[in-house]
Amino acid sequence: MNYGNEEIEAKKRIQELTNIINKANYEYYNLDNPTITDQEYDKYLRELINLEEKYTSLADLNSPTKRVGGEAIDKFVKVRHSIPMISLANVFNEEEIREFDRRIKNAGFSPEYVCELKIDGLSVSLHYEHGKLKFAATRGDGIIGEDITHNVKTIKTVPLDLGIDIDIEVRGEIYMNKATLEKLNREREKNGEVKLQNVRNAAAGSIRQLDPKVAAKRHLDTWIYHLPNPLDYNINTHYEALEYMKKLGFKVNGASRLVKDVDGILEFVKEYTEKRNSLPYEIDGIVIKVNDIKMQQSLGSTVKYPRWATAYKFPAEEVLTKLIDIKFTVGRTGQITPNAVLEPVLVMGSTIRRATLHNEDYCKTLDLRIGDIVSIKKAGDVIPEVVEAKSERRIGNETLFKMINNCPICGSLLVKKGNVDYFCVNDNCPKKNIEGLIHFASRNAMNIDGLGEEIIEDFYNEGFIKTIDDFYNLKTYKEDIIELEGYGLKKVTNLLLAIEESKKNSLERLIFGLGISGIGAKNAKLLASTYQNMDNLCLATYEDLLSIKDIGEILAQNIVSYFANPVNTMLISKLKDLGINMSYLGGTIKNNVNITEKKFVITGTISFMSREEIKDLIESYGGKCVDSVSKKTDVVIVGTEPGSKFTKAKDLGITIWFENDFKGIVDSL
Repeated sequence: MNYGNEEIEAKKRIQELTNIINKANYEYYNLDNPTITDQEYDKYLRELINLEEKYTSLADLNSPTKRVGGEAIDKFVKVRHSIPMISLANVFNEEEIREFDRRIKNAGFSPEYVCELKIDGLSVSLHYEHGKLKFAATRGDGIIGEDITHNVKTIKTVPLDLGIDIDIEVRGEIYMNKATLEKLNREREKNGEVKLQNVRNAAAGSIRQLDPKVAAKRHLDTWIYHLPNPLDYNINTHYEALEYMKKLGFKVNGASRLVKDVDGILEFVKEYTEKRNSLPYEIDGIVIKVNDIKMQQSLGSTVKYPRWATAYKFPAEEVLTKLIDIKFTVGRTGQITPNAVLEPVLVMGSTIRRATLHNEDYCKTLDLRIGDIVSIKKAGDVIPEVVEAKSERRIGNETLFKMINNCPICGSLLVKKGNVDYFCVNDNCPKKNIEGLIHFASRNAMNIDGLGEEIIEDFYNEGFIKTIDDFYNLKTYKEDIIELEGYGLKKVTNLLLAIEESKKNSLERLIFGLGISGIGAKNAKLLASTYQNMDNLCLATYEDLLSIKDIGEILAQNIVSYFANPVNTMLISKLKDLGINMSYLGGTIKNNVNITEKKFVITGTISFMSREEIKDLIESYGGKCVDSVSKKTDVVIVGTEPGSKFTKAKDLGITIWFENDFKGIVDSL
C-alpha cells in the first residue's frame, strides 16, 4: 500500500507510541516498577487511540489499545478468567463526564448511576465454591491472570468461609493504607533498604511475594466492588449487588453512592476531590457505573472497555512531558523570558503546550536540556511552569540550554540588569511596545472588551495604535478599520464603545495598566486607595511610599522613577485631556479587630454569601484571603461540606469560624 507523507509520519508515530505503551505495560503489570507516570501513560494511550481512529488502515490487530495490561509472570500459576476482567475508559473533566452521560441517553436509556472511589491498588478476583475460598487471581491481561491465593489468604478482610453454601466470584482492589506504607518505609529505612515508592507499588509488590509470611507483615486490605454475574443471584442493579456482597461478609466501601443523574455525579466528584487527601487510603479518581444490570448488558462493551462505566481521573497537579524547544519572548518592560515548548499535556484540566522558564539562572539551576522529560505544574493553579528535569530519563541526544545575546524581535544587544534578568533596551522594539499595549487593555487593567492580543498587534502594524493614548483616538480610524478583513461595522462600533466605557474605570486599573515595574493589581489598588487621585500619587516621595505596608524599597524606587520620567508624565497629561478618570472610586479601607491584617482561608459552602462576596468583604476591612492553610493562616471559615483544609486547620490549631460564627461577625460590622 502506498502512503502519503502524512500517513508515513502517522505510521511512525503509531509505532513509537506502541513501543512506549507496551514497555510501560510490562514494567507496570509484570515488574511492579513503572518508569513513566500514570498521567504520561494516559496521554500516550489517548494519542494512539486518536491516531488509530483517524488512520484506521494503520491500526494493528495487536495494538495496545486492544489489550488491558500485562501477562501473568512465570513464578505464579496462570488462571483463565471465565468472564474477562476488562478495564475502564478514562474521562478527565466535566464535559467528558457529561458526554459519557449523553452517549447513554442517546442510546435510548434514562440511567441512574453508582459513584465509587477509584482505589489506587491491585485488581483481584476472588472465587468461592460452596462458600469457601477456592482461589484468588490478579487481572493479568484481562483473560489470563496469576494465582495469588497463598498471599490473599493473609489479608484479614478477605473471608475464607462465607458461612453459606454458595458458588460466587467477586472482584475488587487490594490496597495498602497510607499509614501502613509510612510505617513500612520507616522500618525499611532503619534496615538500610530502599523505600517503597507508593501505596500501589507497595501493594502489588507485597501480593507477589513467594513467601506469604512477607505478605502477611504488609497488612494489606481490600475493597470489593463488582459482582460479574449478578442476574444469576436475582440481583438487578449494581447498588443491590454492593449491598449483597456486604451481607456476605465482604468489605464494601461505604462512600459508594447511588445518584439520579449527571449532576449527582458531578457533586460526588466535587465532594471527593476536596476529601481526597483526608482519606486514609489513596484514590486516583471516581468510578461511574450505570446502575441497572440489564441496561449494562444492552450497552455492552468495546474490545477493551465497557460502555456502561467509566473512570474520572483526578487532574494531575504535577505531570511529566517532553521539552521540545526553548523560545525567548520580549515582555512589556523589555525583559527577556525563556519559555518551554512542550509536548501537549493535561495539567489540572487544561492542555498545556508552553510553560515559563523565568530566566537564565532558573534554566541553569534545573540543568534543562532540549529533549528532556520535565515535570510541569501550575503555579497558583494558573501559570504553568517547569519544576524539574528528569535527568535519569536522558538518552544522550539532549541539547544544553544557551542564553541568547540579542533581542529575538529587533536584534538589539541585550543588557543584563541585576543578577539574573536580561532586557531589550531599545525603546522602539515593536514587541516590547505591543506587549505594553496588550497589558493596558487586559482584563485586570483597563478591561477593554474586544481588544485581544491579535487585534492590538494588527492595529499596531497598521499604525492605528503606537502608544497608550492612541487607544482613545482610535475612532478617527473607524472607516479604515471597517475596511480590514474580519472587521464589520457592528464589531468596530462595539469596540469603540468599550474604549469609551473604560474611561470611567477606577484609578487602580489605570495605575496597573501603565505597567510600572513590579506593580501588580493588588499594589495598584493599595496605591489608589492610599493616594485617592493620580496627582497625589505623582507627587509621592520615596519616603512616603516606604511608609505604606507592602511597598518596599524596590517598588518605591520604581514608582518614583516612573513619575520622574517626562515621557510618562506627558502620557498621563494626555490621558487626562482625553477624559480618563484619575480618581479612586472605591471606599476607604475600614478597620475591624476580627479581620484587619489577618489571613483567611474559606472551605465549604456558606449559605448567605458567595466566596467572592466574602473575599470582597474581608479585603474591604484590610484582611487577606489565601488559598491554602498554613501556620501563617489566622482564620479558616468553614461552611457545609468542607474539604481537607478544615482537617488541616484543626491539626494546626488555627481559629475556625463556622457559618454561625462568621454570620455573627458580619452582622456586627
